[in-house]
Amino acid sequence: MRPAHTMTAPPPASPLEGTSPFLLAARGKQASHTPIWLMRQAGRYMAEYRALREKYSILEIIRTAELAVEVTLQPIDAFALDAAIIFADILPPLVGMGLDLSFAAGEGPVIANPVRTTADVDRLAVPPAQETMPATLRAIEIVSAELNNRGIPLIGFAGAPFTLASYAIEGGSSRTFIKTKSLMYSEPAAWKRLMTKLVTVQADYLLAQAKAGAATLQVFDSWAGQALGKDDYIRYIQPYNTLLFQKIASAGVPVINFSTGTSAFLPTVAACGGDVIGVDWHMPLDWAWDQIGHDKPIQGNLEPVALLAPWRELKPRIDAVLEQAGGRPGHIFNLGHGIFPPTPVETVRRLVDYVHEKTG
Repeated sequence: MRPAHTMTAPPPASPLEGTSPFLLAARGKQASHTPIWLMRQAGRYMAEYRALREKYSILEIIRTAELAVEVTLQPIDAFALDAAIIFADILPPLVGMGLDLSFAAGEGPVIANPVRTTADVDRLAVPPAQETMPATLRAIEIVSAELNNRGIPLIGFAGAPFTLASYAIEGGSSRTFIKTKSLMYSEPAAWKRLMTKLVTVQADYLLAQAKAGAATLQVFDSWAGQALGKDDYIRYIQPYNTLLFQKIASAGVPVINFSTGTSAFLPTVAACGGDVIGVDWHMPLDWAWDQIGHDKPIQGNLEPVALLAPWRELKPRIDAVLEQAGGRPGHIFNLGHGIFPPTPVETVRRLVDYVHEKTG
């Protein structure tokens, strides 16, 4: 199997550069209104998606380009969102590395052959994304062409090294990360090899997404802040996140660095790289922007569960996020994490329209 490759030249700039409010904000420039998109905007809260899931598993949708395109477009057809995000998941690249991934009903992702020993680390392959993720890359090619005609940019994404490592080692989701941290502490050389392999695979995958037509890239570090304190983050995570962002900078598109649970060391997270810093809902947006510096665009950060509240409760929370942004260029409105399945579709529509009306 060939080693993972990297692109030798950046892709051409998105045809929407200079006109898309989302891309303008991601570059820190003034836009006609505050752009909004929502993490997990394509998902189980929409009846159209649930209907597809009755016929296909999540992996079948991801591995069938036409189905992934259909799901990606569902929220774009339903709401006036300023960006789409390709329908995929952060974990399938682990399959190409040699892990057996499935999604168990009610349990989430399950890896049948988790990484537990140094020999397991050494067995992991680093194949190129063109070989292991062809359906997602093809879906990006198809949907980006459609979205360009609509004036809407497409976001590609991948998981950060620690988040993927934690799934690979734990064998699924975890609240304690005991197995992950035990390997990290007891086998530092193996940890370095594991993280280096993950950086190689994820950088290649993200660059391939940009080459296929993604106008922006987002890196999800969902678990580093939940599992680690600042000192461990600096020692075991920061070097690899920094390397990943350095590698994908050659894509020539804005990159969003999103993490959760990292408010205690947000400047350290931001120092790893990325053009936009995505923040969760555990901190006020204005405080977070002060921490990372106002020269850096920011994305966030409405509490996702607030979308289950009545409008009289939700509206002041939306207003608070917008007021904390202060009308400065470089704010992308989003949730502090993904939409929950019980969220009413009409509430999503009202949120999107309200942000546009309030800031346009």
